[in-house]
This record gives sequence, structure tokens and C-alpha cells, in this order.
Amino acid sequence: MKVIIIEDEQLAAERLIELIKKYDPAIEIIGKFDSVKKSILWFSKNVHPDLVFMDIQLGDGLSFEIFEHTIIDCPVIFTTAFDEYAIRAFKVNSIDYLLKPIDFDELTTAINKFKSSYKSQINQKLDNEVFDKVLQMLGKNYKNRFLIKVGEHIKSINVDDINFFYSLEKATFLKTKSDNNYVIDYSLEQLENLIDPQQFFRINRKYLVNLNAIIDIITYSNSRLNIILKHSEDKDVIVSREKVSKFKKWLDK
Repeated sequence: MKVIIIEDEQLAAERLIELIKKYDPAIEIIGKFDSVKKSILWFSKNVHPDLVFMDIQLGDGLSFEIFEHTIIDCPVIFTTAFDEYAIRAFKVNSIDYLLKPIDFDELTTAINKFKSSYKSQINQKLDNEVFDKVLQMLGKNYKNRFLIKVGEHIKSINVDDINFFYSLEKATFLKTKSDNNYVIDYSLEQLENLIDPQQFFRINRKYLVNLNAIIDIITYSNSRLNIILKHSEDKDVIVSREKVSKFKKWLDK
């Protein structure tokens, strides 16, 4: 089986390749692309693979744009961090999906489904109705408040009043603009899908930061960046090397 991977996050791509090889070492990864533009160019000039794994949100747009510029005559399995109920809106024809972080058992089920269902060539197309549903779902509302328990009291914290989220000793905290820390019942991975990505960015495994909380950005060793945050006692808030490029694009929006 020949496979193409379209994914703009290096760690996510490496994780997917690892799981695919775990499923079957004989599967050949014949291409890995990180943008809509590169994918369109490749599909327009090469024989298509047996299967494509395609992330929905790429650095230069939604991967659905690829279908608008070229006909993909092989099945696609989308990989996405969006809510399962939203993804069901476009689970049609030969399209399937895997929710991030990708689980090996779910990957196995998806590939087995492909192998049993697509013994003949299928012309895959997303029609306008499906595009409209997906775009509507992608414009979903993000979380505006978090309920915090303080002793016997419960209070509501507005997202706009949060400087950053951080993990410490297997717990997740939020830091407010008034310099208060509160523990919350979400992981940073869950928070990435709950709050507006235009306002918050996951700079490393420990921090998810508010754009308005950034005081200064200092060039660090090996092309990394050191972030100075409001009300942060940590002087080494480093943007991980693999996120520097996307972080700069986020700042420049």
C-alpha cells in the first residue's frame, strides 16, 4: 500500500508515520506535504496513492481547497482535532476521519475499513453542500468562561481575563490578569480545542499563552524564542523549536 501524508505539524506527522508503520511496516509513505499549495502541485503531476491521510487545517488554508483544484481519485482519511459531532457533517462517500491525538486502535479500524471497502477505484469528491457544512462547523463558538472552585465557593473566570494556561506536576492551571492561579479540570490538549486559536497559542508542552499576555520576545539559542509573560515567575518560557515558525505566523496575523 502506498500512502501520502498531508500534515503541517512535524510532531503530528511523525506520530502518524509511527502508527502507520506499527500497523504494517510494509506500507510505503511516498510523500509528506505541509501545505495546500504543495499538495495540489504533487497531485497534479503524480500517480495518486492508495490512501491519503490529510489534516484539515494547514498553514496556508483548509485542506478542502485541494479538492477544488484537483481531482483526488483515492480515499482520504482526515486527521483533525475538531469535535467528533462536527466532523460527522462531512463523513460522506469515501471520506473518514481520525480525531487527534490519534489512537492506534482507531487508526487500525480506519485502515481496515479502507481495505475492506475500497477494492475498486472510487472517484472522491466533496460537493458544495458538504463544504458548506464543514466551513460552518469550523466556525464554531469557543469557550468564553471557566468555572473555578475556590474552597466552598464557585466563581466564573472570563477567558479574556486569563494570561496563560500551564501544566505543573500533572495538573493544569490558569493564571489570571490579577495574578491569581487556579487549577482546572482540563488538559492543555483539550484547551487547545476549546479556546480561540487566534487569541491563544500552545508554545510548548507546558504553556498555552494569551497574545495579550506577551510582554517581550527574545531570540534564544538554536533558533528558539524566549517569551516574557505578564505575572509569570518562569524566566525560561521557551517556544519549542518545532513551533517557532507557526508561532511567528500566528503573531503576524
